[in-house]
Amino acid sequence: MPTSIKSSAVRTVLDNASIQKRKDVTVGNQTISIDTPFHSPQDWRDVWIYFLMIDRFNNPLKPPHHLPFDDEFGRFQGGTFTGVREQLDYLKELGVGAIWLSPVTKNCQFEDTTFHGYGFQDFLQVDPRFASDPIAAKGNPKLAEDELRALVDAAHARNIYVIFDIVLNHAGNVFSYVVNGNNNSAEAPGRSTVYPIRWRNENGQPAFADFADNPGPIADDAAIWPVELQRNVLFRRKGLGGEEGGDFSSLKELVTDFKETVAITQSSPVHEVLILAYQYMIAKYDVDGFRIDTLKFIEADFARIFANSMREFALSIGKRNFFTFGEVFDGEEKINQFIGRSTNLGDEPIGVDAALDFPLFFKLPSVAKGLAAPSLVKDMYLHRKNVQRDILSTHGDATNFFVTFLDNHDMRQRFYFRDPVAPHRFDNQATLGLACLFTLQGIPCMYYGTEQGLHGNGGSDAAVREALWGKSGNAFDKTHLFYKEISQISAVRNAQPALRYGRQYFRPLSGDGVNFGISPFSPGVLAFSRILNDQEVVIVANTQTNGGFVGDVLVDAILNPDGATYGILYSNHQQPQLPGLITIKTGGNVTITEERGSVTHGPARVLPVRLHPMEVQILRRK
Repeated sequence: MPTSIKSSAVRTVLDNASIQKRKDVTVGNQTISIDTPFHSPQDWRDVWIYFLMIDRFNNPLKPPHHLPFDDEFGRFQGGTFTGVREQLDYLKELGVGAIWLSPVTKNCQFEDTTFHGYGFQDFLQVDPRFASDPIAAKGNPKLAEDELRALVDAAHARNIYVIFDIVLNHAGNVFSYVVNGNNNSAEAPGRSTVYPIRWRNENGQPAFADFADNPGPIADDAAIWPVELQRNVLFRRKGLGGEEGGDFSSLKELVTDFKETVAITQSSPVHEVLILAYQYMIAKYDVDGFRIDTLKFIEADFARIFANSMREFALSIGKRNFFTFGEVFDGEEKINQFIGRSTNLGDEPIGVDAALDFPLFFKLPSVAKGLAAPSLVKDMYLHRKNVQRDILSTHGDATNFFVTFLDNHDMRQRFYFRDPVAPHRFDNQATLGLACLFTLQGIPCMYYGTEQGLHGNGGSDAAVREALWGKSGNAFDKTHLFYKEISQISAVRNAQPALRYGRQYFRPLSGDGVNFGISPFSPGVLAFSRILNDQEVVIVANTQTNGGFVGDVLVDAILNPDGATYGILYSNHQQPQLPGLITIKTGGNVTITEERGSVTHGPARVLPVRLHPMEVQILRRK
């Protein structure tokens, strides 16, 4: 078991990573031979991501520790690596192209509240609590390691990529603060000076103030590992903080900008440890990408150094398109500091590959539910083009840089609302939102359990962290309405290159055939096109919960001759009405308010459509 980032065990794994091998993996009654290291996708836009929390997804050996499965429960439920592996065929049939796993790294073992995985205690180890037999894995760490690698290999055998969730900003509750005479405070008020601290032993008790004063060996479950992090100066130790520096609750912030001179060379010890630790993870587990937690709280230059270090190491072992995307819970201006081929902070060449699309999340769910006007989504994308003008090189380029989503584990409610009086009343609203998510620019990411109708809503993020396998009936039901609808939406996206790479235009529409504009009403109708070469795919979503929509949608005049017919690639309604023939609106007879606000008066070609309440249609010319 490696305890040092510079150990021979780590070095051996890194050195051997580039050796190309073939591995046989059993899939059902077949044996599939895969390459290791596994190849990267040519383009991450060709896959969509399924985000699952390991502790909350599945355990085939036992039920969740606490029932009901959807209680706001804040401790471990017992999900395992093997539980995920056993449902890979279920995910493949759903259309999943990549799974994003919540953190696998070892957390403080004395705490039972870090089921989420973000409280790292040993950056080189896997948490034994995700093994099929946690007690055995605690005594023999290789058991958990082997189960994790078996999961990754089994995913690769099905051409599903695997993304690990990682942390650069902080570690777990590895030390306590001395506050007002109490030497066992997990948290302390933020301040500008360093607090006295006590490093925790394997039982979580405060044990010693400084590693230099520690009287004996440090247990595997005590303090922080690898050994290179066992220095007080590498931690902020100033209590709670935020973007300017400080802990997240009991999660202790690393000093990622700490520098020191060794001989004649200036080094960044935290950088060195984290870079080597995560290169080790790539090499040992053949992972295909990293989602970087709390990215906005680290220095942008470290984000670029880290991303390039992962990219270059992956290239050196044959992974040509390793994917890094970060959590920047903020607006376009902040995201702009971390992504793309250049940034507004200097002349560094490239940042992380992508960011979670919080600007879209701030708008799309409300628009899809009819609580906000569709024009707000259009305005968001126009603002993006302006802010990212030094990054986005073409109209369709934004598809590379954003991982889009409707909800996730940090929210207090899921997107889907299940009316307790009429349980299926808003089913079409959920599939409307998903169809928009899968057809707008970006790499779609769906939160686990969406396909089974999970609808958590409560006072904390625990409300949306349900133990899926504890759901009554079949928790992995392939006949569930949402499972079937998502499979269809996924198949349409896979079959239509325009939905993955195409330029994006928000389309003016009209209910009277005369006045056209981007819908400013709430609820309204969201209409947009994705165009790739001579292919135009039109998406129209009626967010009204009661009223239908009959009207015309403006389409590209060159690609759509008069009388052309459009077919329905997907509708979430059982009895959709086909669109009418392409017609021309003669000049002077219409008023069209364009995407950027300019007004024209035709001529224009339009597509007549008829939609039921909460219906979405994905359309393409026959």
